[in-house]
Amino acid sequence: MLEIQIIKIEDPGRLWGRVLKGPSIQPDNPEQYENLTVKMNLFYHEVDLDVQKIKPTELKEGLVCVVFSPDLKSWCRAVVESVFQGTTSGQALCLLVDHGDRIITRAEDVRTPLEKFLQLPFRVRHFKLAGIRPMTLQLSISNEMAKLVPSSTWDSSATKYLHNLLQVSTLVEAVLCETHAGCSSIELYLTIKNTKICVNHELVVKKFACFLSEKSSAGKGNMNGDRFPVSLAWDIYSSPYQLLEMNGCCPVKTPPPDILIRKDRKDEPHLEMVQQKPQVPAEIHNPSQIKSQVPKLTRNSGTYTIGRGWRIRAEATDIFTDESFSQTDAKSHVSGSSENQEAATLSEESSLEDQIACSRLVQFLNPEPLNPDQDHVDTKVLRCDQGHTGVLVHTPLPVNPCSRLARAPISKLFKKFLMWKKYSGPNVAESYCWPAVARGCDTVLVSQSGDNPLSYIPPLLMQLQMVSVSSSLAARTGPIAVILCPSWEKVQMVLELLEDSKATGNLHPTSMLLGLDQDEPKKAKIQRNCQLLVTTPFTIMRLLDAQCFLFLRLCHLVLDEADVLYSQAPEQMSVILKHFQKVVSGEERSSCPRQIIAVGSRWSAGMEGLVREHMIYPSIIITVMEEAALYGRVHQRVQLCLDCDKISVLLGSLDFHPPKPQKTLIITNSMEETEHVYKAVVNAAIFTLKAHEGVTDQFDFVIDQWRKDIGPGTQVILVTTNDCLKALGIRDATCVVHYGFPSSPKLFGSRLFCMSENFRNFSEPIPDLAECSSPAAQSVLLLSEQNARHVCGVLKYLRRAGALLPPELLQFALGVQQAKEEQKMDRPLCCSLKSFGFCRDSTVCPDRHMINVSLDHPLHPDSGTVMVLPLNIKTANVYFGRIVKQKEDCYETLAAQMNLHYASERRCAVEVLKGELYAIQEESVYNRVRVIEVPEKGEQLFSSVTAYFIDEGRTQEVKSHQLLQLPAQFQELPGQAVEIILCRIQPIDGEVDWNPKVNRAISLKIKGKLHQARVVMCVGNAVWVDPMVRMTRVPGLKTYINEYNVHTEILNFGFGVNNPQHLELLKRVFQGEENSSKLDQPLTENRLPQSLLSSVYSQQRVEVTEDALNSRMRDIVRGHTAVELSETSKSISAGVCNGGVNNTDSDSSEENMNIMSPSDLNGLSSPNQNRPTSPETDEFIIRDDILNAKKLQTPRNLKNSGILAFQPTSFHPQIKWFQRNEFVTVYVKLINPVMQKCEFFFDTVIYSGYVNDRHYYAKLELFSDIITEECSWKMKCNEPVMKLIKKEKRDWKTLLKQKSAFVSYEFEYIDEAVVSTVNGQLFLAQAGEEGCYVSSESNSDSD
Repeated sequence: MLEIQIIKIEDPGRLWGRVLKGPSIQPDNPEQYENLTVKMNLFYHEVDLDVQKIKPTELKEGLVCVVFSPDLKSWCRAVVESVFQGTTSGQALCLLVDHGDRIITRAEDVRTPLEKFLQLPFRVRHFKLAGIRPMTLQLSISNEMAKLVPSSTWDSSATKYLHNLLQVSTLVEAVLCETHAGCSSIELYLTIKNTKICVNHELVVKKFACFLSEKSSAGKGNMNGDRFPVSLAWDIYSSPYQLLEMNGCCPVKTPPPDILIRKDRKDEPHLEMVQQKPQVPAEIHNPSQIKSQVPKLTRNSGTYTIGRGWRIRAEATDIFTDESFSQTDAKSHVSGSSENQEAATLSEESSLEDQIACSRLVQFLNPEPLNPDQDHVDTKVLRCDQGHTGVLVHTPLPVNPCSRLARAPISKLFKKFLMWKKYSGPNVAESYCWPAVARGCDTVLVSQSGDNPLSYIPPLLMQLQMVSVSSSLAARTGPIAVILCPSWEKVQMVLELLEDSKATGNLHPTSMLLGLDQDEPKKAKIQRNCQLLVTTPFTIMRLLDAQCFLFLRLCHLVLDEADVLYSQAPEQMSVILKHFQKVVSGEERSSCPRQIIAVGSRWSAGMEGLVREHMIYPSIIITVMEEAALYGRVHQRVQLCLDCDKISVLLGSLDFHPPKPQKTLIITNSMEETEHVYKAVVNAAIFTLKAHEGVTDQFDFVIDQWRKDIGPGTQVILVTTNDCLKALGIRDATCVVHYGFPSSPKLFGSRLFCMSENFRNFSEPIPDLAECSSPAAQSVLLLSEQNARHVCGVLKYLRRAGALLPPELLQFALGVQQAKEEQKMDRPLCCSLKSFGFCRDSTVCPDRHMINVSLDHPLHPDSGTVMVLPLNIKTANVYFGRIVKQKEDCYETLAAQMNLHYASERRCAVEVLKGELYAIQEESVYNRVRVIEVPEKGEQLFSSVTAYFIDEGRTQEVKSHQLLQLPAQFQELPGQAVEIILCRIQPIDGEVDWNPKVNRAISLKIKGKLHQARVVMCVGNAVWVDPMVRMTRVPGLKTYINEYNVHTEILNFGFGVNNPQHLELLKRVFQGEENSSKLDQPLTENRLPQSLLSSVYSQQRVEVTEDALNSRMRDIVRGHTAVELSETSKSISAGVCNGGVNNTDSDSSEENMNIMSPSDLNGLSSPNQNRPTSPETDEFIIRDDILNAKKLQTPRNLKNSGILAFQPTSFHPQIKWFQRNEFVTVYVKLINPVMQKCEFFFDTVIYSGYVNDRHYYAKLELFSDIITEECSWKMKCNEPVMKLIKKEKRDWKTLLKQKSAFVSYEFEYIDEAVVSTVNGQLFLAQAGEEGCYVSSESNSDSD
């Protein structure tokens, strides 16, 4: 039996209800339907929605659609029941399938539902009472008699009687008989005062209906167990209160048998009986028992409708069984409410019927629409734009995105290639970028797929193949297009894509990678028919230095991952772009194409300079909304506050009388927050609006008010939620206040994108500097203790935006990051940290970056000279092998014993288990292996397992049937594989991985050969050696000579550079900052600092709970507030003492802007610079009077706080210097530093910069004075070089006044004047005619 809820009653043959419980019935979740309603309202109320695309092509009966209900003020799912035409437009009668109501709506207001809106089943089902038909009173005028006869329609009294029964019932159940044409026939059972009745029988007893057949008298009656249905004694005119007043104690009348004749179930086998018919309880004959056992009845929630369209609310009639309830009160209450309800429902019934009648009359009088209001229809159509899809498109000419591959501006061959690769695009970024590139426009693309070459290669190939080279360039040499990639891996990837596509035609693409070998660039040649070159910026620079005529035909320059290129090689990019500018700006190139394409995943300051200085009317496409905000120069503000004080901080951050017109969005995370904020703001601001999911019907009014023109001094404030942003389609806000914290970068970006119309536009002429100085859009982020776990993530973005951040917040973020590092204590040591002394990005690296005593206990000698045998070459400076003992080698003895054993006895492994040791034969050698992975064999005869060779350090798949049993005596000796790391060497050009050429060459040279090495450090199973040489004995003598040094061999290949700080950085990480000066002490367990064992580097993991973070964040906010109040009171008191408020000069305030030095873990801080003029400076600016760069003042509530009080540090770089009579040259030994700053004073030089997220800071107090105006610095050979002009022309005894261990004299200095270079790194040459090259330093021509 099903438990149902009757929602609406039209008559006993048309009931609308919901199934609540039943066998194999999944009860509906009200929250799911509420969420569905919210989603539909937000979608169909979108301001920028293209209505024409979601209208049904044909309006017909039975169509499932979505219509707007004025009564419910919501969009609802509906089914069209009938369609009729009117004078202006068609109309449709629709049934709301989730509410059971009918409405009449215009045909143009009907919408097509999205597929996701039809996933939930219809909430309301159509029922009818089974086995009965209506009866009516027929009056015979001739006989003057009336009798009951069957009828086709139900009498209204039957409907009212059924409604009265439902109103007093406490349980509604049904037995499903059959389903036909969407209508389910049921037997309806009601429980009233512990008495269960069958409504079908009750209507027959009360003469409202009769059974369909009179054959059931001889049958079995009701198969649910009751032959004779129960009938109660009340009459048909009883009101609901009168029914209750009988209290269920009336005698039960058994109707005559001839009335209760039912249809035999055997005649209709298709009828389904779900449950047995409920029995009449025995207590019905004992009123005393009923009174004590009847449970208290609850209200029937929901809305019921009786009659044809009569609507009443069940809440209007309160039903109780408590004795304390006054019968008089109940009587007056029920009678009064029922009269009002009947009047209301009668008017509603007549209203609906009148509407239908009028509509059909109009349709009859006007079969066809006479004058359709076409203008009105057009005004309802709103077109979509790029901003609505979250794409920022700034182009001088409109761009029509290509949404289908068939219409994409690419060649047919490349289309076939993409179809063969089952390409599903073009995606959003490609649909906008491809047309812009195909036009030949300068293009900048920032998207999440910015590292995918498909975003620019297909239209670029089309452009190169269609545009012919002019005759003036045909005689010259070199490629027409160059693709610059950030690494050799990306170069190979792009070239493989070009070759696999087979769509390059006569372009003949090729790649080129050059090392530091000075002769290699001079010998390098590019094929004459090569028109497309793929390379790196460093290779281009070396080619320009050696052969300046290789790129005179260059027309197209592509920057793949432009943001990475500018971060790794900013100087090289500047020189290359200047050369490109000079090459394409010649008069003979006026008819030739010129194009720069920059693609990346992030907006950077380098890309801003590229657009400003080198692009002409660029097309800028940004599909990442948070990156679009960086491009648009949105000013970011952070307000620290307690969660309980957010309203007051919000009101304090708003300017209610701005000098310029301002539109402010206050965004919350819920409807409750919206109402709360609105009540607070509406009392302070004149023009305040609100929009949330509960008032979607008011969106049009809100937007109309928002879009009205406002004058100076006026601010319009709109309080809304995250989900309403897309529906509102706001793009012209000037300020966004994040009252609710954005939980993801995407959500943060979508909020900032509401100000996209106020973003700066580089595709338009650059405005005055005065207008650019003050950003038109600003964002205010309210940060409370509830957002502690999001601090690290949001600070990364705010740092890039150049936001002014409190020092306490930065310190808290560093502590959180340090705590996260502690949670990785079980992970292995970071490979990059071991190989080079630093990690590329420890915030995303999954491995450990600190010592774990239990895992990193030294297993080998930590000093001295050893013999090593490399067997597995992992990279050019990381190998796995054995340490060979000269006197007695245990492994050699073991190998000999294994050979003897398996020569006589070979037993294959019966069962291969994970983690067990086995032996395997390779040629004539038996190796010990440990199985680390055993896949499921399935039906395969032979299977493979993954095995680790414990004596060689390599991992590979082997056949399981090749594994041999390893006796126990051969398992006693531990694995002999040792990780050998060669110090002081790293790849060139800031590469992450070694070039395969070096790996192959080193592997061929050293694999399997005995080398002598000096161990300088040992941690766990890894040893660091420096140097590592191959020694060969002279035949006939006892003398050994060094055949080669591995370190020198790597340098000779030209793909490696010195890394002098490798060992220094390792010891600082492993031994701690306070022990970094003891560099000569090897790292052993006995010499590990006790402070590390007890605190930071303890092997016990620190579990940072959200409550602990919130508590610490709360303390920081309180401390920050106290500091602000203290500073405010001090400044006020000082101003009063001086006779007024103290106004600080702008110059002095700029001098006080200093930078907090970073942690070596996450790079959350930045170099020491003045306030940036662009949002992409990767720096946090902090006032010097609050935070000193060298001594961070810990707030009182942060002292002794353990790991959360992590103190940031800086490193001092190595300095070398050389002098002439007039000047001093200072070399800062840092490779490719970024975010540098150099300040010159008359007796001091201050330098700061970053290398691999480490902050280097040097304050040099000079021996004598200098002329600050004439001093300068530049990058030379990837290192910063400063030139100091002496005030007095005399030799300095030393560089500094005080001796420093970091400063030494450069004895290998080579004067630049002695060496004549044709083209140095600062390439300033100009392209001449006929292949000649005119240098800016000389007026002569050269071939």
